Amino acid sequence: MYSSSPQAPGALWRAIPAAQGLYDPRAERDACGVAFVATLTGEPSHQIVDQALTALRNLEHRGASGAEPDSGDGAGILTQVPDAFLRAQVPFELPAAGAYAVGLAFIPDTDEDEAAARSAVTVIAAEEGLEVLGWRDVPTTPDLLGSTARAAMPRFRQLFVAGAQGERDLALDRLAFVLRKRVEHSTETYFPSLSARTIVYKGMLTTGQLEPFFPDLSDPAFASAIALIHSRFSTNTFPAWPLAHPYRFIAHNGEINTVQGNKNWMRARESQLATDAVSGPLERIFPIVTPSGSDSACFDEVLELLHLSGRSLPHAVLMMVPEAWENHAEMDPRKRAFYQYNACKMEPWDGPASITFTDGTLIGAVLDRNGLRPSRYWVTEDGLVVLASEVGVLDLDQAKVVRKGRLQPGRMFLVDTAQHRIVEDDEIKSSLAAEVPYQDWLHAGLIHLDKLPEREHIVHTHASVVRRQQTFGYTEEELRVILAPMAKAGYEPIGSMGSDTPLAVLSRRPRLLFDYFTQLFAQVTNPPLDAIREELVTSLSTTIGPEDNLLDTTPAACRQVELPFPVIDNDQLAKLIHINADGDLPGLKAVTVSGLYRAAGGGTALRERLADINAEVTAAIEDGARIIVLSDRHSDAEQAPIPSLLLTSSVHHHMIREKTRTHTSLVVEAGDVREVHHVALLIGFGAAAVNPYLAMETVEDQANAGTFVSVSSDKAIKNLINALGKGVLKVMSKMGISTVASYRGAQVFEAVGLSRELTDTYFTGVASKLGGIGLDEIAAEVAARHARAYPRGVNRAAHRRLETGGEYQWRREGEPHLFDPETVFRLQHSTRERRYDIFKQYTARVNEQSERLMTLRGLFALGNAGRGPIPIEEVEPVSEIVKRFSTGAMSYGSISLEAHQTLAIAMNSIGAKSNTGEGGEDPERLHDPKRRSAIKQVASGRFGVTSEYLTNADDLQIKMAQGAKPGEGGQLPGNKVYPWVARTRHSTPGVGLI
Repeated sequence: MYSSSPQAPGALWRAIPAAQGLYDPRAERDACGVAFVATLTGEPSHQIVDQALTALRNLEHRGASGAEPDSGDGAGILTQVPDAFLRAQVPFELPAAGAYAVGLAFIPDTDEDEAAARSAVTVIAAEEGLEVLGWRDVPTTPDLLGSTARAAMPRFRQLFVAGAQGERDLALDRLAFVLRKRVEHSTETYFPSLSARTIVYKGMLTTGQLEPFFPDLSDPAFASAIALIHSRFSTNTFPAWPLAHPYRFIAHNGEINTVQGNKNWMRARESQLATDAVSGPLERIFPIVTPSGSDSACFDEVLELLHLSGRSLPHAVLMMVPEAWENHAEMDPRKRAFYQYNACKMEPWDGPASITFTDGTLIGAVLDRNGLRPSRYWVTEDGLVVLASEVGVLDLDQAKVVRKGRLQPGRMFLVDTAQHRIVEDDEIKSSLAAEVPYQDWLHAGLIHLDKLPEREHIVHTHASVVRRQQTFGYTEEELRVILAPMAKAGYEPIGSMGSDTPLAVLSRRPRLLFDYFTQLFAQVTNPPLDAIREELVTSLSTTIGPEDNLLDTTPAACRQVELPFPVIDNDQLAKLIHINADGDLPGLKAVTVSGLYRAAGGGTALRERLADINAEVTAAIEDGARIIVLSDRHSDAEQAPIPSLLLTSSVHHHMIREKTRTHTSLVVEAGDVREVHHVALLIGFGAAAVNPYLAMETVEDQANAGTFVSVSSDKAIKNLINALGKGVLKVMSKMGISTVASYRGAQVFEAVGLSRELTDTYFTGVASKLGGIGLDEIAAEVAARHARAYPRGVNRAAHRRLETGGEYQWRREGEPHLFDPETVFRLQHSTRERRYDIFKQYTARVNEQSERLMTLRGLFALGNAGRGPIPIEEVEPVSEIVKRFSTGAMSYGSISLEAHQTLAIAMNSIGAKSNTGEGGEDPERLHDPKRRSAIKQVASGRFGVTSEYLTNADDLQIKMAQGAKPGEGGQLPGNKVYPWVARTRHSTPGVGLI
C-alpha cells in the first residue's frame, strides 16, 4: 500500500488545463482576503462561526470569479471540531471529544471510485492503528454553483476514525496524518482536513456561497471558539476545489516567491527525516510536499510535519517565516541565536505573506519580514478577538474595543484559548529562545570563514590570464565596460538603454549559457523590495556544510561555516578547499570535482562527462564529502570547461533526485562568471558560494598593469566582490526575495531558447516555453571559444588578443544591433531634411533587421489562411485609430527636453497621448496644449509630483514600486541629472534618481 499516485491529490477537481502553448500551470498564483474570529473565553458557540461567515462575506471583494459569477475562485472556513453537532448527525457512536478524528473528503464522483476510496481507507487505517467509525454524506446545495465549479465538483463525505489504543488530540492527529497522506498518495481522494482538533469546509465557491452550499455551517449546534476564513483570488490563473483555503493549519494571503527552491530542498531532506513522534518509517508518507501543489499548500504540508513531529505551532511558523534578524543589532542575543540556529536547518519561505494559523487551541498570524501584507486586529471587552487583512470585516461597537493595532513586519499575534489570553510577540519568542542553549551550540559549532587558516595567494601572469579569458569568451569590451567599473567603484555598471542585440538562441556568435536565461520579476500582487532603503530586512549571509535531520534539535545541526557574502575570493576558496587539511574538521571535508570534458567529443562527450561527474559527486558524498567544489580550472588544448551553470544545475538536481542534496553544499569555482546575472543564476540553481576566479584575476591583472583600473589589486578584487554581491541583492529584491539563503535554489528564472529535454534533465522545474537548443549546440559554442584559445597549426602568440566585443556598443565585427550607425543615420537624416522617402528606408531597415534572426517578434507573420478581406467601409480611418496610440513612459532626463517635447507635440497633433515618465513637467509645458503630456506618471510620490502636476493629467499612472520590471526600474544615473532636469523633477543636481 506504499504506492504513489502519479497525479496530485485532488487533480480531478481542478478547472486547470494542462500545459499548452505559452501557458504553464506551474505559474498559478493567488491574492486573497483572510481573517479569524476567536473568543478568549474558550467557550464554543455558533456566534463565532456566524461572525466568521459574516467576515468572509465582507471580504467578497478580495475573492473573485471568472466569466461565470457563480463559479468562485475559492472560499473556506476552519473551526474546532463541532462535537455536539456531529453527534447529532451520525447514526454511529462517537468516543469522547478529542478521541476521534473527522475530516471532509473530496471523492471522485463515481460509485466505483468511492468504493475504492472507502476500501483503501479501511485497509490503511487498520495498518496504522486506526478504526474507521463510519462515514457521513455531507449535505450540499450544488444548484448554487456555476457550470465550471459544478463540472469539477467532487462528492463530499466525512470520515470518522479513532485510535485503537484510545489516542487523543495531538497523538491521534499524528495517526490521522499518516492515514491521510497514504490515502491521498494511493487514491484520488483528497482530504481538506482529517483531525481530532479542527475541521475544514471549503471549495470552489464565492464568499457568499460557502454557507448555503454547506448547510452544516448554518446549524445553531455547529459551535466553535475559533474560526479561520479565507477568500481566494486566483491571480490571472485557474481555480480548483483543493486550492481553496484554509488548508489543515493555515490560510495565507500573499505569495511564497521561493517556493520552487523550498520544494526541492524538502524533497532532498526526506532521506534524513526521522522522528519518534510519528511511529513507523516516514518513507510511507513521502513525498511530504506535493510536487504540483500551490505555494500555500506546500507551506501547510511542511508546517504540518514540523508541528506533528514535536514543535509547537508558533515554533514551526517562525522556522519558516523568521523575522529580519541578520542586521538587527539591538535584538536580544538569545532570540538572535534561535533564528540563527534554525537558519542552519532550513531556508526561509520568502515572499510577501500574512499567514494565519491554528491548531484548534492556539490561533494567530505572522507577517513576513517586510510587512508587505497588512493585517489588523481588534479585541473587545467581552473577549472577542478579530484579525483580518483589512478594516471593516465585522461591525464592532468601538466603545467595547479595548485594544486594536496593526501586525508589524516579522511579528506574531497569538491567541491562546486554553489560557484565555493574548500571548505577546516578545513572550512567544523569548520562551522559544530559552528552550535549549542555542547560543552555546552556535558558539561551539559555527565556524566563521575569516577564522580559518590563511592559504597561499597565487598571482598569475598576464599571458596566463589572457589565454583563459579567450577560453571563456571574454572580450575587450567586457573588461572595459563591465569589469573595470566594478573594480574601480564597487558597483555594478549601469547603462541607459536596453539591449538591441539578438537573443542568444538567434545569435550567430557563440554565447554563454547564462545568456539563455532571463530573470523573473515581481508582478501583479507581488511587490519588489527597495534594496537600498530596506537593507535592514535583507541579508547576503549564509552558511555552508551539511544539514541535520530537520525534525530533530541537536548541537550538530549548526556545525557549518558562516559566509558573510555569497561571492568569495580565491584566498577564501583556498580556505574552504583545505578546511580539513589538518584533519581536525572531518565533518566539513571538502572535495574538488573537475568540470572539464573532451572538447573534440561534442555533445556526446559533454553528456557523458556530466553523467560521470554526477557519479563522482555521489561517491564523494558516500566517502564523507560535505563541501563539493565544482571547478572548471586547468583546461588545456584537449579539455574544455563545461559551462558552470550547466555543471552546477546538473549536480544540484542529481543530488535532489538522490535525496543527498542536504548532505553537502556546492561551491562553484568558475571562469565564465563576470556579471551579476551570472552569479545570480548560479545561486538560483543551488550554489552556496561562487568564486569568479578569472574575473578576479582579470581585475588584478588590470590593476597591476594600470589598464582601465586605477586602484590597487587588492582593492580592485574587494570592489568586484562587493559589486557582484550587492548586484545579486538587487536582483533578489526585484523578485521580492529578502535573503540569499531563500534565493539559493529558488530557480526564479525562465529559459529562452533551450530545449525542453535539456531543461527537464539539467534545469528541472524551469519553464522553457519556446524550446530551442540542446547539449550538441552548447558543446559547439564551447568548442568555438576553446578553438580561439587553442588554435590549430598557427603561431599561438599572435592570437593572444581578445575579441573587441560589441554587445553593449556597436562594433563592425561584433554582434549586430537593431540600431546600428546606418539605421541611426537614416532616422536623423530623414527628420532633419524632412525626407519621408528616407524615413521609409529607415523603417524598412529596422523591419529587415528584425526579421533577420534578431528578435522573436520578427519571426512572427500574420496568418491569413481562410480569411477574406474586410470591406474598407467597415474599418476605422487612420485618423481615428491613432487617437488610441500613446508613447512609452520615458522620463525627462532619460531623454532630452527636445526629444520629450517633440513626442508630446506629435501625439497632441494627432489626438493621441504622450507620457511624462516618472514625474515632473515644466509649468510652461504643463499648461501648453501643444507641448503637455496627457499621461502623468507617479513613481513612489517623488520626482516632480505636485498637486498642480496631478490636476493637469488626463490619465494618471501610478507605479506601485520601483524595480517592478526587468532592468533598473526607473534609475536615472547622477551624471544625467542636470540642473534643469533636477529643477523640473524637484531633486538635487548630480544625485541619481531611483
